[in-house]
Amino acid sequence: MPITYAGIGKECVIKKIGGNPQTKRFLEGLGFVEGSRVTVVNDVGGNVIVNVKESRVAVSKELAVKIMI
Repeated sequence: MPITYAGIGKECVIKKIGGNPQTKRFLEGLGFVEGSRVTVVNDVGGNVIVNVKESRVAVSKELAVKIMI
């Protein structure tokens, strides 16, 4: 399921990154790689703030639905 469905404060493991190769590279550059642990900090209108690799990253709804947990 996409990370947009994860509850706030829940730690999840990334199973897959979808999208075209450019989108995958962009998300991997932000730290979203398969097998890494992420925690959803906040969800505002589908946009998600996530703790990933000791950093907080905000991603749009369009990108968040490509991150499968």
